Amino acid sequence: MGSKISLRTAGIIAGAAAVFAFLFGIIITTSLPTLANRSEASQEQGITVPPITDVGESPFAQIADRISPSVVNISAEKKVTGSVPGFEWRFEGPFDDFFRDFFKGFPKYEGKSQTLGSGFLISEDGYLITNYHVIKDASDIVIKMTNKTEFKNDEIKIIGTDQRTDIALLKIETNDRFPYLKFGDSDKVKVGDWAMAVGNPFHLEGTVTVGVISAKGRANIPLPEGPDFQSFLQTDAAINPGNSGGPLVNIKGEVVGINTAITSPSGGNVGIGFAIPANLAKNIIDELKSTGKVTRGYLGVYLQEITEELKDALDLPSLDGVLISEVMENTPASKAGIKSGDVVLEFDGEMVKDMQSFRLRVASTPVGKSVKVKIFRDGKEKILNVTMEEFPEEVAAVGNKEEKSELGLTVIDVTDVKAQKFNLDAKRGVVVIDVELNSPASDAGIKVGDVILAIGKKEISDVNEYRAAVANLEEGKPVIFHLQRGERKLYVAVTL
Repeated sequence: MGSKISLRTAGIIAGAAAVFAFLFGIIITTSLPTLANRSEASQEQGITVPPITDVGESPFAQIADRISPSVVNISAEKKVTGSVPGFEWRFEGPFDDFFRDFFKGFPKYEGKSQTLGSGFLISEDGYLITNYHVIKDASDIVIKMTNKTEFKNDEIKIIGTDQRTDIALLKIETNDRFPYLKFGDSDKVKVGDWAMAVGNPFHLEGTVTVGVISAKGRANIPLPEGPDFQSFLQTDAAINPGNSGGPLVNIKGEVVGINTAITSPSGGNVGIGFAIPANLAKNIIDELKSTGKVTRGYLGVYLQEITEELKDALDLPSLDGVLISEVMENTPASKAGIKSGDVVLEFDGEMVKDMQSFRLRVASTPVGKSVKVKIFRDGKEKILNVTMEEFPEEVAAVGNKEEKSELGLTVIDVTDVKAQKFNLDAKRGVVVIDVELNSPASDAGIKVGDVILAIGKKEISDVNEYRAAVANLEEGKPVIFHLQRGERKLYVAVTL
């Protein structure tokens, strides 16, 4: 027979239960809004907060500590020639000829300008990477470590540069041992992966920014410094002037890209930055280290993307492939029988998707290799055998159909991707991208961004026609150039 509970004991138990229930209700009621808010915030943001370490630190802090000592500050000094310092003029309108002639005899000055960039060490014995445009034409280079140690002049050797990918390999000539970074596999990078950029934007050394990989394979980006071989990783990790040449690393601290450029209306970060993929850079670096230069495969053709109109006109099954717009004489393509109007569908066993990936594929093909090329011609597929040759220096020097003449002008086709930054209205002709000081062209008043429509009575459609017209000019005899400058058309007289 069980024991009996007194009324007094039962009252105590009931009171305790009531108090416990009251307190539990308060806790639950207080917690529910917080839990609801967290749930709503997670649903609204659609992101996962990065994990933290056991001591409550961000994992990015550990990566920054590990990689920052391998990132360097690079300053490069260049000699420049220009007009009187502090008095740069640009006259347009009815009196531009007067002012240009008035100041024509003013002395030019020679001075120095300094560019600032970043770089990172890739070996214990002092090899380091930066962008070619950071050190281009530099007379003096200074490398500063995070511990404030500096190296300059004879302590720095330029091993090799590649303008077409905007990569430079340097070496610090010292017996010191350095911390260095390792490359990751950029082909395995996925859109949405974490990315961290380290560099020296706006002279702010050791700046770390974090974002994600926004896109892969970005090409045809009109950048003032190039490069023209493009397959960029795009990131929203903040990249600003001075970040050029610094590393873009993944969550493991591996280098997946070399920060190269931004696109921005203001010149500052707007969340669209570009980096050279590590896998592309590694091949270039290996060649620069072993030979001091890059050897590329060469076909000898000019290309066009396949548009919907071209697809229908050529009766193509898809937009894949590239159209051969021109075949240069005595080149691997011409020797193999490739013709203008052919569409390349496959190259060396791989399908051709677009122009930029095809150019990279051709460039990376070993010289001397025999390659099968599947083309589409007159409604039929055909396979041709092409023996690859080395990209000639004279072609490499001018890039994508870029022409420099004794007039002091450097021009490109208005259809060239580099011409996009000028927002041209002209549909034909060549656009001026550089004018030498004290040249016949600068004396005549031709400016960067001008489109040359005609020379004398000869209309100009592209670089080839420009080249032919300039070749026929007579020294000392003025010739009329028909130009388009913005929405305005004008004539100038140029004397070679």
